[in-house]
Amino acid sequence: MLLSLVLHMYSMRCVLPAAVLLGTAPTYVLLWGAWRLLSAFLPSRFYQAVDDRLYCIYQNMVLFFFENYTGVQILLYGDLPKNKENIIYLANHQSTVDWIVADILAVRQNALGHVRYVLKDGLKWLPLYGCYFSQHGGIYVKRSARFNEQEMRRRLQSYVRAGTPMYLVIFPEGTRYNPELTKVLSASQAFAAQEGLAVLKHVLTPRVKATHVAFDSMKHYLDAIYDVTVAFEGTVDDKGQRKEAPSMVEFLCKECPKIHIHVARIDRKDVPEERAPLRRWLHERFEIKDK
Repeated sequence: MLLSLVLHMYSMRCVLPAAVLLGTAPTYVLLWGAWRLLSAFLPSRFYQAVDDRLYCIYQNMVLFFFENYTGVQILLYGDLPKNKENIIYLANHQSTVDWIVADILAVRQNALGHVRYVLKDGLKWLPLYGCYFSQHGGIYVKRSARFNEQEMRRRLQSYVRAGTPMYLVIFPEGTRYNPELTKVLSASQAFAAQEGLAVLKHVLTPRVKATHVAFDSMKHYLDAIYDVTVAFEGTVDDKGQRKEAPSMVEFLCKECPKIHIHVARIDRKDVPEERAPLRRWLHERFEIKDK
Protein backbone atom coordinates (compact mmCIF):
# COMPACT_ATOMS: atom_id res chain seq x y z
CA MET A 1 0.00 0.00 0.00
CA LEU A 2 2.76 2.45 0.97
CA LEU A 3 4.80 1.49 -2.07
CA SER A 4 1.78 2.08 -4.32
CA LEU A 5 1.27 5.51 -2.74
CA VAL A 6 4.91 6.42 -3.25
CA LEU A 7 4.83 5.30 -6.89
CA HIS A 8 1.62 7.24 -7.49
CA MET A 9 3.09 10.41 -5.96
CA TYR A 10 6.24 9.96 -8.03
CA SER A 11 4.22 9.70 -11.22
CA MET A 12 2.38 12.93 -10.31
CA ARG A 13 5.51 15.02 -9.71
CA CYS A 14 4.79 17.24 -12.71
CA VAL A 15 1.43 18.33 -11.26
CA LEU A 16 2.84 21.00 -8.92
CA PRO A 17 4.78 22.98 -11.55
CA ALA A 18 1.96 22.62 -14.08
CA ALA A 19 -0.60 23.85 -11.55
CA VAL A 20 1.53 26.84 -10.54
CA LEU A 21 2.47 27.87 -14.08
CA LEU A 22 -1.04 27.50 -15.50
CA GLY A 23 -2.69 28.89 -12.39
CA THR A 24 -0.67 32.09 -12.40
CA ALA A 25 -0.99 32.68 -16.16
CA PRO A 26 -4.43 34.43 -15.95
CA THR A 27 -3.14 36.80 -13.25
CA TYR A 28 -0.09 37.60 -15.36
CA VAL A 29 -2.22 38.27 -18.45
CA LEU A 30 -4.52 40.55 -16.42
CA LEU A 31 -1.53 42.55 -15.16
CA TRP A 32 -0.19 42.80 -18.67
CA GLY A 33 -3.61 43.85 -20.00
CA ALA A 34 -3.91 46.60 -17.40
CA TRP A 35 -0.48 47.93 -18.30
CA ARG A 36 -1.34 47.73 -22.00
CA LEU A 37 -4.34 50.00 -21.41
CA LEU A 38 -2.49 52.40 -19.12
CA SER A 39 0.39 52.75 -21.57
CA ALA A 40 -1.80 53.33 -24.62
CA PHE A 41 -0.99 57.05 -24.70
CA LEU A 42 2.67 56.70 -23.79
CA PRO A 43 5.62 56.21 -26.16
CA SER A 44 5.97 52.56 -27.13
CA ARG A 45 9.37 52.27 -25.41
CA PHE A 46 7.68 52.71 -22.01
CA TYR A 47 5.24 49.91 -22.73
CA GLN A 48 8.04 47.67 -23.98
CA ALA A 49 10.29 48.27 -20.97
CA VAL A 50 7.61 47.33 -18.43
CA ASP A 51 6.32 44.45 -20.56
CA ASP A 52 9.85 43.04 -20.78
CA ARG A 53 10.15 43.28 -17.00
CA LEU A 54 6.81 41.50 -16.43
CA TYR A 55 7.81 38.80 -18.91
CA CYS A 56 11.15 38.38 -17.12
CA ILE A 57 9.41 37.87 -13.76
CA TYR A 58 7.08 35.19 -15.15
CA GLN A 59 9.81 33.40 -17.08
CA ASN A 60 12.05 33.34 -14.00
CA MET A 61 9.30 31.36 -12.30
CA VAL A 62 9.12 29.05 -15.32
CA LEU A 63 12.88 28.53 -15.15
CA PHE A 64 12.73 27.75 -11.44
CA PHE A 65 10.63 24.67 -12.19
CA PHE A 66 12.43 23.63 -15.37
CA GLU A 67 15.95 24.11 -14.03
CA ASN A 68 15.86 23.97 -10.21
CA TYR A 69 12.82 21.81 -9.44
CA THR A 70 13.75 19.17 -12.02
CA GLY A 71 17.39 19.15 -10.90
CA VAL A 72 18.54 18.93 -14.51
CA GLN A 73 22.24 19.52 -15.11
CA ILE A 74 22.91 22.19 -17.72
CA LEU A 75 26.17 21.65 -19.60
CA LEU A 76 27.20 24.70 -21.64
CA TYR A 77 29.84 24.63 -24.35
CA GLY A 78 31.13 27.20 -26.81
CA ASP A 79 31.16 30.97 -26.51
CA LEU A 80 28.08 32.43 -24.81
CA PRO A 81 28.87 36.09 -23.98
CA LYS A 82 28.16 37.35 -20.47
CA ASN A 83 26.60 40.60 -21.68
CA LYS A 84 23.26 40.96 -23.46
CA GLU A 85 23.25 41.58 -27.20
CA ASN A 86 20.74 42.04 -30.00
CA ILE A 87 20.81 38.64 -31.65
CA ILE A 88 19.04 36.02 -33.73
CA TYR A 89 19.02 32.63 -31.99
CA LEU A 90 19.06 29.68 -34.41
CA ALA A 91 18.68 26.18 -32.96
CA ASN A 92 17.73 22.62 -33.80
CA HIS A 93 14.19 21.74 -32.72
CA GLN A 94 13.26 18.39 -31.18
CA SER A 95 11.13 19.05 -28.10
CA THR A 96 8.63 21.48 -26.60
CA VAL A 97 11.36 22.11 -24.00
CA ASP A 98 13.43 23.86 -26.70
CA TRP A 99 11.55 27.08 -25.92
CA ILE A 100 12.81 26.87 -22.34
CA VAL A 101 16.39 26.26 -23.49
CA ALA A 102 16.36 29.73 -25.07
CA ASP A 103 15.35 31.12 -21.66
CA ILE A 104 18.14 29.16 -19.97
CA LEU A 105 20.71 30.96 -22.13
CA ALA A 106 19.03 34.37 -22.05
CA VAL A 107 18.82 34.50 -18.25
CA ARG A 108 22.59 33.98 -18.06
CA GLN A 109 22.99 37.18 -20.07
CA ASN A 110 20.38 39.17 -18.16
CA ALA A 111 18.30 39.22 -21.36
CA LEU A 112 15.34 37.06 -20.34
CA GLY A 113 12.75 39.79 -20.90
CA HIS A 114 14.01 40.33 -24.43
CA VAL A 115 13.29 36.81 -25.70
CA ARG A 116 10.85 36.90 -28.62
CA TYR A 117 9.87 34.01 -30.86
CA VAL A 118 9.07 33.32 -34.49
CA LEU A 119 6.16 30.91 -34.08
CA LYS A 120 4.07 28.79 -36.38
CA ASP A 121 0.72 30.41 -37.05
CA GLY A 122 -1.41 27.77 -35.32
CA LEU A 123 0.03 28.68 -31.90
CA LYS A 124 -1.76 32.03 -31.91
CA TRP A 125 -4.90 30.16 -30.80
CA LEU A 126 -3.16 28.90 -27.66
CA PRO A 127 -5.27 30.13 -24.69
CA LEU A 128 -3.80 33.19 -22.95
CA TYR A 129 -0.29 32.72 -24.29
CA GLY A 130 -1.23 32.91 -27.97
CA CYS A 131 -2.43 36.49 -27.84
CA TYR A 132 0.31 37.64 -25.51
CA PHE A 133 3.30 36.31 -27.46
CA SER A 134 2.40 38.57 -30.39
CA GLN A 135 2.10 41.60 -28.10
CA HIS A 136 5.48 40.82 -26.57
CA GLY A 137 7.15 40.97 -29.98
CA GLY A 138 6.65 37.44 -31.26
CA ILE A 139 5.82 36.89 -34.92
CA TYR A 140 3.45 34.22 -36.21
CA VAL A 141 4.31 32.81 -39.63
CA LYS A 142 2.64 30.40 -42.02
CA ARG A 143 4.58 27.78 -43.89
CA SER A 144 5.58 27.52 -47.54
CA ALA A 145 3.64 29.64 -50.03
CA ARG A 146 1.46 31.18 -47.33
CA PHE A 147 4.47 32.77 -45.62
CA ASN A 148 3.84 36.53 -45.40
CA GLU A 149 7.31 37.99 -45.86
CA GLN A 150 6.12 41.61 -46.00
CA GLU A 151 4.26 41.39 -42.68
CA MET A 152 7.22 39.83 -40.88
CA ARG A 153 9.56 42.43 -42.33
CA ARG A 154 7.21 45.26 -41.31
CA ARG A 155 7.01 44.01 -37.71
CA LEU A 156 10.76 43.58 -37.34
CA GLN A 157 11.57 46.96 -38.85
CA SER A 158 9.12 48.60 -36.45
CA TYR A 159 11.01 47.00 -33.54
CA VAL A 160 14.30 48.28 -34.92
CA ARG A 161 12.92 51.83 -35.22
CA ALA A 162 11.65 51.65 -31.64
CA GLY A 163 15.01 50.37 -30.36
CA THR A 164 13.39 47.19 -28.99
CA PRO A 165 15.99 44.85 -27.43
CA MET A 166 16.00 41.72 -29.57
CA TYR A 167 16.67 38.08 -28.66
CA LEU A 168 14.79 36.57 -31.59
CA VAL A 169 14.40 32.78 -31.45
CA ILE A 170 13.98 30.91 -34.73
CA PHE A 171 13.85 27.15 -35.32
CA PRO A 172 14.74 26.91 -39.04
CA GLU A 173 13.63 23.28 -39.35
CA GLY A 174 10.02 24.49 -39.01
CA THR A 175 8.89 21.45 -37.03
CA ARG A 176 10.29 19.15 -34.36
CA TYR A 177 12.71 16.36 -35.22
CA ASN A 178 11.21 13.04 -34.18
CA PRO A 179 12.95 9.83 -35.34
CA GLU A 180 9.62 7.99 -35.12
CA LEU A 181 8.07 10.21 -37.81
CA THR A 182 9.81 8.52 -40.69
CA LYS A 183 7.71 10.24 -43.38
CA VAL A 184 8.79 13.67 -42.15
CA LEU A 185 12.44 12.59 -42.08
CA SER A 186 12.23 11.06 -45.54
CA ALA A 187 10.58 14.17 -46.99
CA SER A 188 13.22 16.40 -45.41
CA GLN A 189 16.06 14.27 -46.76
CA ALA A 190 14.47 14.03 -50.21
CA PHE A 191 14.14 17.83 -50.34
CA ALA A 192 17.82 18.24 -49.47
CA ALA A 193 18.87 15.75 -52.15
CA GLN A 194 16.63 17.44 -54.72
CA GLU A 195 18.20 20.82 -53.96
CA GLY A 196 21.75 19.46 -54.13
CA LEU A 197 22.33 19.86 -50.40
CA ALA A 198 23.93 17.44 -47.96
CA VAL A 199 21.40 14.94 -46.57
CA LEU A 200 21.09 15.25 -42.79
CA LYS A 201 20.35 12.40 -40.39
CA HIS A 202 19.99 13.86 -36.88
CA VAL A 203 18.35 17.18 -37.77
CA LEU A 204 15.88 18.25 -40.43
CA THR A 205 16.76 20.30 -43.50
CA PRO A 206 16.57 23.98 -42.43
CA ARG A 207 14.34 26.40 -44.33
CA VAL A 208 15.80 29.84 -44.93
CA LYS A 209 12.79 32.16 -45.37
CA ALA A 210 12.26 33.36 -41.80
CA THR A 211 16.00 33.54 -41.09
CA HIS A 212 16.65 35.59 -44.22
CA VAL A 213 13.81 38.04 -43.57
CA ALA A 214 14.88 38.45 -39.93
CA PHE A 215 18.54 39.01 -40.75
CA ASP A 216 17.86 41.26 -43.73
CA SER A 217 15.43 43.40 -41.71
CA MET A 218 17.75 43.84 -38.72
CA LYS A 219 21.28 43.34 -40.09
CA HIS A 220 22.47 46.81 -39.04
CA TYR A 221 20.78 46.48 -35.63
CA LEU A 222 22.03 43.03 -34.66
CA ASP A 223 25.30 42.23 -32.93
CA ALA A 224 25.48 38.55 -33.80
CA ILE A 225 23.74 35.28 -34.55
CA TYR A 226 23.84 32.52 -31.94
CA ASP A 227 24.01 29.10 -33.55
CA VAL A 228 22.74 26.82 -30.77
CA THR A 229 22.86 23.02 -30.77
CA VAL A 230 20.87 21.18 -28.09
CA ALA A 231 21.15 17.52 -27.09
CA PHE A 232 19.04 15.90 -24.37
CA GLU A 233 20.71 13.16 -22.38
CA GLY A 234 19.14 9.74 -22.97
CA THR A 235 17.95 10.31 -26.55
CA VAL A 236 20.36 7.73 -28.01
CA ASP A 237 19.84 4.04 -27.23
CA ASP A 238 22.48 1.35 -26.68
CA LYS A 239 22.65 0.70 -30.43
CA GLY A 240 23.33 4.34 -31.22
CA GLN A 241 19.83 4.96 -32.57
CA ARG A 242 18.05 8.24 -31.88
CA LYS A 243 15.00 8.24 -29.61
CA GLU A 244 12.31 10.87 -29.24
CA ALA A 245 13.37 13.81 -27.05
CA PRO A 246 11.50 14.33 -23.76
CA SER A 247 8.25 16.27 -23.87
CA MET A 248 7.58 19.17 -21.51
CA VAL A 249 5.60 16.88 -19.18
CA GLU A 250 8.33 14.23 -19.17
CA PHE A 251 10.92 16.89 -18.49
CA LEU A 252 8.96 18.23 -15.50
CA CYS A 253 8.70 14.64 -14.28
CA LYS A 254 12.51 14.71 -14.01
CA GLU A 255 13.10 12.19 -16.80
CA CYS A 256 15.99 14.12 -18.38
CA PRO A 257 19.15 14.27 -16.22
CA LYS A 258 21.25 16.52 -18.46
CA ILE A 259 20.95 19.01 -21.31
CA HIS A 260 24.01 19.66 -23.47
CA ILE A 261 23.95 23.11 -25.11
CA HIS A 262 26.61 24.30 -27.54
CA VAL A 263 26.65 27.97 -28.54
CA ALA A 264 28.58 29.37 -31.49
CA ARG A 265 28.53 33.18 -31.58
CA ILE A 266 28.80 34.39 -35.18
CA ASP A 267 29.38 38.09 -35.75
CA ARG A 268 26.86 39.67 -38.07
CA LYS A 269 29.57 40.68 -40.57
CA ASP A 270 30.39 36.99 -41.08
CA VAL A 271 26.83 36.10 -42.15
CA PRO A 272 25.92 36.29 -45.87
CA GLU A 273 23.28 38.89 -46.66
CA GLU A 274 21.85 37.55 -49.92
CA ARG A 275 19.30 34.75 -49.76
CA ALA A 276 21.13 32.09 -51.81
CA PRO A 277 24.47 32.37 -49.98
CA LEU A 278 22.61 32.58 -46.66
CA ARG A 279 20.77 29.39 -47.52
CA ARG A 280 24.04 27.57 -48.14
CA TRP A 281 25.54 29.03 -44.96
CA LEU A 282 22.53 27.95 -42.88
CA HIS A 283 22.65 24.41 -44.28
CA GLU A 284 26.36 24.21 -43.52
CA ARG A 285 25.64 25.21 -39.92
CA PHE A 286 23.11 22.37 -39.70
CA GLU A 287 25.63 19.97 -41.20
CA ILE A 288 27.84 20.80 -38.22
CA LYS A 289 24.91 20.16 -35.87
CA ASP A 290 24.24 16.86 -37.59
CA LYS A 291 27.83 15.71 -37.02
